[in-house]
Amino acid sequence: MGHGHHHHGDPSEIGERRLWWAVAANLLLTVAQIIGGIISGSLSLIADALHNFSDAASLLIALVAIRIGRKPPDQFKTFGYKRAETIAALINLTTLIIIGLYLCYEAILRFITPEPIVGWAVVIVAGIALIVDIFTALLTYSQSKNSMNIRAAFIHNLTDAFASVGVIIAGTLILLYGWIWTDAAMTLLIAGYVLYQGFTEIPKAIHLLMEGTPENINIDDVISAMEEVESVTNVHHVHIWQLDEQRNALEAHVVLSDINEIETVKTALKNMLHDSHSIEHSTLEFESNKCSDD
Repeated sequence: MGHGHHHHGDPSEIGERRLWWAVAANLLLTVAQIIGGIISGSLSLIADALHNFSDAASLLIALVAIRIGRKPPDQFKTFGYKRAETIAALINLTTLIIIGLYLCYEAILRFITPEPIVGWAVVIVAGIALIVDIFTALLTYSQSKNSMNIRAAFIHNLTDAFASVGVIIAGTLILLYGWIWTDAAMTLLIAGYVLYQGFTEIPKAIHLLMEGTPENINIDDVISAMEEVESVTNVHHVHIWQLDEQRNALEAHVVLSDINEIETVKTALKNMLHDSHSIEHSTLEFESNKCSDD
């Protein structure tokens, strides 16, 4: 994976390698937890295994999206393929919510019909799981700051780390006091945290895909700044949206007092939009005061 124009220190290459390590770790852990869950009879351990498997799947989806997102613009996708990563984030967050709801359902069933659990097996396997969860979360943490796609995968791993802590606590309480109900209770807590993370992050992905105005941009402030440029008398029909997480776009109608100043004003507006409002792509349609009046 590291030849051609890429160097061994290429951040994107290192990032992908970390994701592959995280996928492998989660798959191995899933197998171990399913075996441990079957032996011990622990629902929370099998639930954690299911979540770990979703982690591996989410990381694979993230990796595929990164590869697709690198494709250059073409005649079918003139803005490029970068939004593939946002779609991957939406898929992963939706999966996270479905898993959370399923865990709630299973925990309620276990409250109604409790089953015996081998506490030691739960604690040992969950302890191993916690180590792997922390390892995989650390692998994706640095990339999660700037990518909604990787952040969705990171949340999968982070919730697993909390889930493993919960399973250890439940297993310990079962060993010490025989409180079998703690297994279902901890599963409910894990499910609640999973749902909270999913419902917190998913609106951001939907907002981007719905071409909403970037959160850090106030459309009225942009219009005011544009109207302060010399020869600009009015700005209307303004639309601001995100092409992807890194690039903002704008289109607007600009009314000029002197149509002969169009090139000077266009340059000034584009520079101001780029430097002051992080708008990389702007499409401006110019009108004269006379046209506007008519």
